Amino acid sequence: MFLFDMDGTLIDSNRIWKNVDRTFLDRRGIPYTREYYNGVAHTIFPLAAKFTKEFCHLEESCEEIMSEWMELAGDMYAHVAIKPGVRAYLKQCKNEGRRMAVVTSSVPQHCRMALDKLDLLKYFEEIYFAHDLGLEKRDPALWASVAERSGVRSEDCTIFDDSLAACQGARLAKMRVIGVYDSFFAHDQQEMEQFCDVYIKSFEELLLPIEKRKHN
Repeated sequence: MFLFDMDGTLIDSNRIWKNVDRTFLDRRGIPYTREYYNGVAHTIFPLAAKFTKEFCHLEESCEEIMSEWMELAGDMYAHVAIKPGVRAYLKQCKNEGRRMAVVTSSVPQHCRMALDKLDLLKYFEEIYFAHDLGLEKRDPALWASVAERSGVRSEDCTIFDDSLAACQGARLAKMRVIGVYDSFFAHDQQEMEQFCDVYIKSFEELLLPIEKRKHN
């Protein structure tokens, strides 16, 4: 079974949250640092809010922080771009009869908005939200849970993700890992190349020649 991350893997959306974070911090005169980034990147919303509240010593509740983030993100997910080669690769996989699902730390509202607008929902049998599972993608228990819920062995799953932490979590769950380049995580590229079973700059690298695709 193929398991796809969404933000930074299927769609070019990581910049949305970088802009949201910068604006949120700018309003409070707090600099956007690597330490802050490491605390909120690719984690579930409630834990990111908890980290932000403690790290920035804010009086706002976690609920108020999350509400402001949602306000700042607005409807940007309705206008986000699909990454190169994604649509063709998903179509190729569907033609091959592969089972596919999305595993994301994204907010459900944003995820469904983006996948619906880009007409990608039809390729996936399920969307697994880390928020609903109460686990982060760096935790192998999340990946084990996804495999169990899908009725497959972890060893029979391949994940596609731009986050090194998520890839490490999936590997601990005995899954095959394909790392996907995204400029948001460019600083991890060398380690990703060494760690992942396969590392791609674009899904275009995984496309069969046109002649073979025509026969599938």
